[in-house]
Amino acid sequence: MSVSLVTGGAGFLGSHLCERLLEKGHDVICMDNLITGSLDNVRHLEGKKGFRFINHNVTEYIDVPGAVDFIFHFASPASPIDYLELPIQTLKVGALGTHKALGLAKAKQSVFILASTSEVYGDPLVHPQEESYWGNVNPVGPRGVYDEAKRFAEAMTMAYHRTHGVDTKIVRIFNTYGPRMRARDGRVVPAFVNQALVGEPITVFGDGRQTRSFCYVSDLIEGILRFAFSTHHGPMNIGNPAEMTVLDFAEKIIQLTGSRSKIVFKALPVDDPKVRQPNIDLAKKVLKWEPVVNLEDGLPPVIEYFRSKMGK
Repeated sequence: MSVSLVTGGAGFLGSHLCERLLEKGHDVICMDNLITGSLDNVRHLEGKKGFRFINHNVTEYIDVPGAVDFIFHFASPASPIDYLELPIQTLKVGALGTHKALGLAKAKQSVFILASTSEVYGDPLVHPQEESYWGNVNPVGPRGVYDEAKRFAEAMTMAYHRTHGVDTKIVRIFNTYGPRMRARDGRVVPAFVNQALVGEPITVFGDGRQTRSFCYVSDLIEGILRFAFSTHHGPMNIGNPAEMTVLDFAEKIIQLTGSRSKIVFKALPVDDPKVRQPNIDLAKKVLKWEPVVNLEDGLPPVIEYFRSKMGK
């Protein structure tokens, strides 16, 4: 039986990954210091055979007894509110946390999967973004703490691959949505849905013509698992190439919630990407993967999830 360690396992993506790994018959060690994760995300997994939670900060030495076959390094603040409020912690988990997790992978001869991000492309000058693009990142801007933490993590991952022969894989995750997102984490899906549900104005930054592409969490996790069990090392884009403007997305949320919210416009944040769309040709070719859940099917369960959390 395979043993998988998921750092950041009590976060939005980490918790869904833990769940799917258990379903595949893995023993799962969920590691999180709960700085942005929540035990509520994995409460339903407690007591399940093969599941174990460890409260630990991965920037410190990681000691896990026994075999570890896969290490999914998902620990990091990942929303704008989080990494702007926790800039040093974000840099530390990208650098020190990745170093510690790679050290464990080397010692245990584990497959190491780095959760990187489309933010390594910055405010891209190439559209759509493919894995060969090096990006357009402002290292001294406010978003640089997240962008550069992930770029450094990718560099360190490749150094361990080349120097120590660690079986590493780098997945670049594009905008993902689904249940267990935090209501006020600054990302567009929870922000718009919650504003619509309570009838507040929906806040669109800039003129709303900037684009995003949204991948449902089950599609994303399926792509990541196929990648983890493949012989490819990446980097690999995993996301949904269906692109739309932020303004069109706001209007869709109003429609699906039946809200009477109006749209208001505010200044665009510094270094906010104007376009974001993955080229997933590599994932299609190597993994035979592409997303299957569209917004019309993916958004209703998310809306109901946030509706169930209102007043709690």
